[in-house]
Amino acid sequence: MAATTLRRLACMLAFAALPALAQHVWLDEKGVKQYSDQPPPAGTPASRILQSPGARGAASTLTTVPAPSGPTLAERNADFEKRRLERAEREQKESEQAALEKEKSRNCEQARAYGRALANGGRISRTDANGERSYLTDTQRAEETSRVQRVLEQCRSGS
Repeated sequence: MAATTLRRLACMLAFAALPALAQHVWLDEKGVKQYSDQPPPAGTPASRILQSPGARGAASTLTTVPAPSGPTLAERNADFEKRRLERAEREQKESEQAALEKEKSRNCEQARAYGRALANGGRISRTDANGERSYLTDTQRAEETSRVQRVLEQCRSGS
């Protein structure tokens, strides 16, 4: 039984390999594909000859694989890399812009808090280079209030 199965398998493989070994392919009178290492019979119309080796006249043609249309794999990879780099640059710019906006928002909030402290009229102190505390005079308070108002105007204008 194993020998019969082995013979069947060998026959199937031989028949499967036959079209690959054949050099001539044509359609017979019944429309069945014929494979052979011999040319088709005389009188076979050229429209029924599917494959013949070499150019032996106008009827002999060798089937060719059409060239693939569209971009090649290398071109698609290059396009992908380009898009990936552009996306990374865009994400980095967006990240930097978000960080700048966050910093600006924090600075504006600090300016508002400082402006409220100046407007409350309480004593505001500073520490000088020697580490000693000094309080703002009325003139210094007016200058600081003016400076804070300019900063807050920039916060409102968005620049």
